Amino acid sequence: MNPRKIILFVLFMATLPIMSQDKMQQLEKKASEIISQMTLDEKISQMMNATPGIPRLGIEPYDWWNEGLHGVGRDGRATVFPQPIGLGATFDPTLVQQIGDAIATEGRAKYIVARRNHNYARYTGLTFWSPNINIFRDPRWGRGMETYGEDPFLTGTMGTAFVKGMQGDDPVYLKVAACGKHYAVHSGPESTRHTANVEPSRRDLWETYLPAFKMLVQHGHVEIIMGAYNRVYGESASGSQFLLTDVLRKQWGFKGHIVSDCDAINDIYQGHKIAQTPAEACAIAIKAGLNVECGHTFKAMKEAIDQQLLTEADLDKALIPLMMTRLKLGILQPDADCPYNNVSEDVICSDEHLALSRKAATESMVLLKNDGVLPLQKDIHTLFVTGAGAADAFWLMGNYFGIANRYITYLQGIVSKVSNGTAVNYRPGVMENSPTLNSINWAVDEAAGADYTVVVMGNNGNLEGEEGEAIDSEWGDRTNIRVPESQMKFLRDIRAKKKSGIIVVLTGGSPVDMREITQLADAVVMAWYPGQEGGYALGDLLFGDANFSGRLPVTFPADGDLLPAFDDYSMRGRTYKYMSDNIFYPFGYGLNYGRVEYGDLQLTANKKKGVTATITLTNPSQWDVTETVQLYVSTPGAGVSAPLQQLAAFRRVEVRAGSSVEVTFDIAPEQMMTVGEDGSSRLTRGEYTFTAASAAPSSRNAALGIQTVVKVVKL
Repeated sequence: MNPRKIILFVLFMATLPIMSQDKMQQLEKKASEIISQMTLDEKISQMMNATPGIPRLGIEPYDWWNEGLHGVGRDGRATVFPQPIGLGATFDPTLVQQIGDAIATEGRAKYIVARRNHNYARYTGLTFWSPNINIFRDPRWGRGMETYGEDPFLTGTMGTAFVKGMQGDDPVYLKVAACGKHYAVHSGPESTRHTANVEPSRRDLWETYLPAFKMLVQHGHVEIIMGAYNRVYGESASGSQFLLTDVLRKQWGFKGHIVSDCDAINDIYQGHKIAQTPAEACAIAIKAGLNVECGHTFKAMKEAIDQQLLTEADLDKALIPLMMTRLKLGILQPDADCPYNNVSEDVICSDEHLALSRKAATESMVLLKNDGVLPLQKDIHTLFVTGAGAADAFWLMGNYFGIANRYITYLQGIVSKVSNGTAVNYRPGVMENSPTLNSINWAVDEAAGADYTVVVMGNNGNLEGEEGEAIDSEWGDRTNIRVPESQMKFLRDIRAKKKSGIIVVLTGGSPVDMREITQLADAVVMAWYPGQEGGYALGDLLFGDANFSGRLPVTFPADGDLLPAFDDYSMRGRTYKYMSDNIFYPFGYGLNYGRVEYGDLQLTANKKKGVTATITLTNPSQWDVTETVQLYVSTPGAGVSAPLQQLAAFRRVEVRAGSSVEVTFDIAPEQMMTVGEDGSSRLTRGEYTFTAASAAPSSRNAALGIQTVVKVVKL
């Protein structure tokens, strides 16, 4: 590039912020003008998720409700990526941002086709109610699969990456609008979410339940926040002055719009009994800062105005962020300036997106045990594949899924890898949650006779999920963390006849009791819900065409019966940050086919700038390894006035066979702050203990061979 072009480019880039600011001001003026032309009935109609068109203003019908949790959901053909708990296991925010971009691109393409066909139905819009960034605080929660795990920093980092991918990088326009949900303190039980009042300590609120939302607002500039069903400190989370106005808008500077969870405004008067009538519930929500309702209670808005509970000016104020979202999407009225108007439908289920789904599935699977049976050789003589989930595409999906153009089951993926000289057989052997009625189970004998047997077992969407989704659970939640007894008996029967060569592939979106499984199996893989390409990913990993790199984004407890009460929202005894015992597999744990050695940890500290940590990784093995280096900090008073430890940084690092890599982390002061009883944060004077490790510090690390390097520094 010649010097003149460089100068012109620099000058152009310098003017972008001014141009963007001017454009935003134009859109804000336009939003006000459009609202001023609406009748009262029209204003009310635009504040529920299914909005009618206003032809005289050039406004088409629009439904705000769409889903994009791990692919465009519930809207026909779309690429299906791994469920978010699996994406959390990748510890790869760059990958998650690419997935967000792919989902948004397909969403735009589908929107354009739908509008061309005059289809304004639910799930065809550009406001995607994803990601779910609640903290997976209890493994029994049916919706934990929708989250990135139990750690606020990991959740916030992955969620922010997803939002950036979804919303695009234009300074004004949005590719799609992403939504952080469910704000706040929602993470089960599902059965009481419409009536429960949750009162966490201020420390738990600011230390655990809010940080990811703050990151999405301030670093991801997320366009939408969804309120939760439950009450928080007596206020409905979808009608809370404290949460929606004081924290979200005033403290964090949120500029987008706020939507209720579906029928949460109805809960204000029917479930929580805060209001006596629908009109009063409308007034509470609008005055607290809500902008749009998923549901129908806002039909009582006119009654609220007649009763002087609200004014039309209150509605005008609430409508501004809504109109701004549609203007930034370029869809309120025709807008030739929007750069996302011409996405071709060829991108839907494109080869590029399928490859991305396969890559994500490969990175997500976690090797939990390997007694030398993996990787398998492709020319083995006999292989038996069995289990309820081996050939069932539903076991790949999770929830909130679209319909892929293909599903590669675990059986298909495994068969694609073996040589034509290998005898491969398959029987399901057992139902997902029902005892085998036949007195003779031929699958057991076939498993015993094969060189190696792969047993696909665990949970699926019938066994865990949202309220009303799972048919064999309590409102969607699990009552315990055990794998269904029918499946465990089948595994026991196989082990009784087969002394080696048993590989268990676990599916599901949450931790399970591993104590007996690890005794019965020679190798164990946690596959989660890996999406449409999950079978290919599993095949690549089992046969060594790819190396395992996934890590657990949630602690696997040893005994589910020792967990705190499910409806207790205190963090005491929960997650790696506050658990001192009852740990079977710690947060961040995962094996691979190679070995990485951790060198000395070097620290330099400055109270204003934070801490710089450097460690050298060496790979003496013959396998190339992708190591997820994790850096944890224990602050002064840890375990008393602070968590036992907390994740301060992480990075996926490629370490070639026989080589070494130096890794450096810069830890900002806010990553080391202690949250007080009143919820305030400060950098405490004293000794800070840093641990570089391949998993969170725990009492199980020595037994599992987890490397940890510890260094203390004073601040």
